[in-house]
Amino acid sequence: VQLVESGGGLVQAGGSLRVSCAVSGLTFRWYEMGWFRQAPGKEREFVAGISRSGGRTYYADSVKGRFTISRDNAKNTVYLQMDSLKPEDTAVYYCAASAASSSSFDRRTYDYWGQGTLVTVSS
Repeated sequence: VQLVESGGGLVQAGGSLRVSCAVSGLTFRWYEMGWFRQAPGKEREFVAGISRSGGRTYYADSVKGRFTISRDNAKNTVYLQMDSLKPEDTAVYYCAASAASSSSFDRRTYDYWGQGTLVTVSS
């Protein structure tokens, strides 16, 4: 199983960035997908999740209204569109796949993880 993130980089505050996660080695449409992030010296935290069909999405309060998660089951890819970025959004962003039966904000319920992509927001 491989989850490969891409699209991270340096962006100014107020700007936008889209990160992607290409998944292989599992039946993508059978898995809930999530994005997490980890800032230096902090624990990994939930950012956004999406159901198997893409019909249900859920977000951390800190990103609600600014970030949008989506998926393309034909391309085995999940995306995170990040708008109105703030310096506090600076972190390594990880995608993860969960076989859990319902929405999960808990990283312990995710079975597979990518290596992460760094997003840096300058002030």
